[in-house]
Amino acid sequence: MNVKSEQIAGNLGVISIRPIDNDYPRPVSTSIYDEWGEMAPEIRDLAITRWLITLTQADQSDIAVGDLSAHAVWYGPTPGSRSLNIGISIVNEYRGKGIGSIAQRLLAEELHRQGIVRVEAQTDIENFAEQKALERAGFKCEGTLRKAQARVDGLHDIQVWSHIFSGNIEAE
Repeated sequence: MNVKSEQIAGNLGVISIRPIDNDYPRPVSTSIYDEWGEMAPEIRDLAITRWLITLTQADQSDIAVGDLSAHAVWYGPTPGSRSLNIGISIVNEYRGKGIGSIAQRLLAEELHRQGIVRVEAQTDIENFAEQKALERAGFKCEGTLRKAQARVDGLHDIQVWSHIFSGNIEAE
């Protein structure tokens, strides 16, 4: 069952997202921003939810073009202090077509419908394509976290972006 879908510019097709289990095979993509190295043991217990990004072409065939993930971030002990941090991965040959913007906006809107007020995303300060995608998806840049993310090649500064529920899902 698809959460929501939207026509993509250029008659490429319709982008939709749908929830998937963690053991569902994810589309293969590569990125210099995903070269993590050894994972911390504590990360194995992190509850992550996932969504598949699908492109339905004019002939009605579906292609898995990426996936989204979300995990909780708590800013206090109350239920209202819970936000969700989202991430995205797009198959290399489908990047630069607006798919990431649409998928991230669809997910933010769906999470708002589920009662999440703050949806956030983080990206490397040099990942200009993702920054543009987040802006097009309606996210606002809140600032930079210095030396916040460790990857194989060292510590990186990351930007924090947020999509805040305005009280009107259709306006999001």
